[in-house]
Amino acid sequence: MKAFFEVLEQLYRKVLLGATLENDSHDYIFYLNPAFSDQDCSTATSSDCSNILDVQGKHQPSSVNLATPSVAPVCLQRHFQLSSTREIMLLQLTVIKVMITRILSVETELHAKEKYKDIIKILLKSSDIDSKLTCMFQTSDKLLSHMAAKCLALLLYFQLKEKITLSNSWISFCQKNLSEYSESDKVVYCLWMLTFVIKEIFKDTCSQKTEILKQFLTPFDTIFEVFYNSLFSQHFENHQDTSKLINSLICFLELLELLIASRIHLKLHFTCQRILFLKPSCVFDVITWPIQAFVKRKFIIFIKKCLLCKVGEDLSRGSVPTFMAPDHPLDVDLLALADAVLQAVDLGLLRTLSVYGKPSCFGGDEVQPGCECVPGPDHVILRAASLLIIRSLEIKFQNGASANEMKVDLQRFMSELLTFLKPHLQPSLQSHNLCEWLSRVFIEQDDDMLEAAKTAMGIYLKLTRECEATESLTQEKEMWNHHTHENGYNPHCIFLFLLKNIGFDSTVLLDFLISSETCFLEYFVRYLKLLQKDWDNFFTICKYFDITESKDNINICCCISSLVQDRSSNQTEPSPLAVLGNHRDAHAWVSWASEASSEPLNHVVMSEEAQATLQANSLSPPRTSQSLVDYETSDDSEEESTGQRLANSRLTSLHQEAMKKIQDTVGTSRDKKELSLESQSRSLVSKESNTPFSVDCDIGPNNIASKVGISHRTVKCFEELQGAIYRLQKKNLFPYNPTALLKLLKHIETIYNRSMTPL
Repeated sequence: MKAFFEVLEQLYRKVLLGATLENDSHDYIFYLNPAFSDQDCSTATSSDCSNILDVQGKHQPSSVNLATPSVAPVCLQRHFQLSSTREIMLLQLTVIKVMITRILSVETELHAKEKYKDIIKILLKSSDIDSKLTCMFQTSDKLLSHMAAKCLALLLYFQLKEKITLSNSWISFCQKNLSEYSESDKVVYCLWMLTFVIKEIFKDTCSQKTEILKQFLTPFDTIFEVFYNSLFSQHFENHQDTSKLINSLICFLELLELLIASRIHLKLHFTCQRILFLKPSCVFDVITWPIQAFVKRKFIIFIKKCLLCKVGEDLSRGSVPTFMAPDHPLDVDLLALADAVLQAVDLGLLRTLSVYGKPSCFGGDEVQPGCECVPGPDHVILRAASLLIIRSLEIKFQNGASANEMKVDLQRFMSELLTFLKPHLQPSLQSHNLCEWLSRVFIEQDDDMLEAAKTAMGIYLKLTRECEATESLTQEKEMWNHHTHENGYNPHCIFLFLLKNIGFDSTVLLDFLISSETCFLEYFVRYLKLLQKDWDNFFTICKYFDITESKDNINICCCISSLVQDRSSNQTEPSPLAVLGNHRDAHAWVSWASEASSEPLNHVVMSEEAQATLQANSLSPPRTSQSLVDYETSDDSEEESTGQRLANSRLTSLHQEAMKKIQDTVGTSRDKKELSLESQSRSLVSKESNTPFSVDCDIGPNNIASKVGISHRTVKCFEELQGAIYRLQKKNLFPYNPTALLKLLKHIETIYNRSMTPL
């Protein structure tokens, strides 16, 4: 037996290095064939095979010559366990696993790979290894069971890749154990192996993975539906040992996610891939069980990913397409799931969610003695629940509903959502603008925030088209505009809150644009197109933001505000909500505020130089992150960092100097044309610096920023974004063609300039 182990150990070292094996392939089968028969399944102990291994030790082939490579480290120096049959079986399984891994690796030398393939194929034909491994993972030895299951899963994937017919014994074993739910470990192993194989298929980059998956799923298509019904019909409170049920739920949920991912990305149409959409209520029943909070969280996140068609994105090694081709059957399935979500919300789904719980930390969820546990809501649940509702509404509205039906549904479900969120948001939402809920809930998760913003805009655009077709009176349109704010889905408010959260920093927008991890490009382009058509509404909302900021600001100079009050003692101040009436009223109110504040400003002791410095600073909002732009020289970088610390009154001249450097470097006529276009857009900074936008009178640096108005800060952010994109495009560093995006941004500047030009 000692000689048997030593030869097997040398074989392991060679395969681990990917070395070519010199001997005949049949000679290696003797050492790799586990000595585990069907009769051993009943006793499930490794000692039953010791006599077989002794026989193998006496009759080992003399032709095998496996010298230990001098470069390989000795990893298995366990001489005190040489007599252990368990160690030999574990080493056999390890060698098989490493050999298959080497076959699947692109780094393995071709001749060695072909030798490994030949050995595994002979092993599959001559030794009935599938049956042996199936018996082996039913043993009480957890390590041996795990290794056997992992080895069998790799063998199954190898068979699929090589177009070898799968073992009937293993298929029958899975069908038998998945025909109904049981608390046996066999169910978990079956689910784990199925998940492993599908995951490997999904990660494969070959063009035939759709056919491979089809071959694999065919024997299990009907049995998955049976197991789905059996598992979700369990009564959680009737189980004494709930850990096994929870383990089965988590394993099956992972398998279900892979099935749906293959349904979306590989365009297969098996019943098992649609079972969630056909019977979604079963999954929502689990959320109402008295089960641990982390299980409910997993199910909520899973449903959210299904509605967003985000399942399986982390498994694909290739790029996931941003825009998928139309898929009517999938649209029907998503509509069924969306209807189930809304029905569950109607029945009180949000009230069953565990929002509060133990904090999830890197080191675990147990708080050490002496440390205070800061209570707080689970923002993962808040974000997932929010996306569930608004995405379900969008899907329902896209599939045909009247304007009145959409308004009723939107008001009912958004009211339910906002009622659910308000107790968990600190400080509480301001009643005068409920659209802030989105940026508050999703502030820590960029991808979900942008998905939510895009979804809210989709709802707005759909409702706008329906309302424009049915409503023509000005009063009805004003009521509709108020409806968008009352239910927290006005796209202009949502975008402005996003810009405020990032400090109007164009480099953050640039980061979003060049990142493939969010849907910002799609969302941003759709919003800019909306902004072109709806500029008056946007400008009105900006004035409302300016007025709200001035009223909420605690740094307003008391003497100035009192003088303004004296000036307007015989006038009635309009409420902020009244500003939403129309563009002209908003502009008139702001003009009045500017006139009222002009006289008191004369009493403020400030030099002209200081005023110019503060005004210049106001045009450049505080940076929240480092610039992402790759400069031509280090001098450009130093100029920007200096300008951030000092006054930005030199912004235009610095920009022209930087543009001159780029022009001198590139020196083409096309670049000169682009430079001229960009320089014209930059003139907006100096042109608008004297525009009287002020609705407050504070002279502090932070309040000076709002002096020019939020509309100007927004357009200036767009302008800076244009410049950054131009610089990256000239160096071929931008990941896609931004021409259409630049045209949209330039058009917004034109609209802004036109709106600010006196008639």
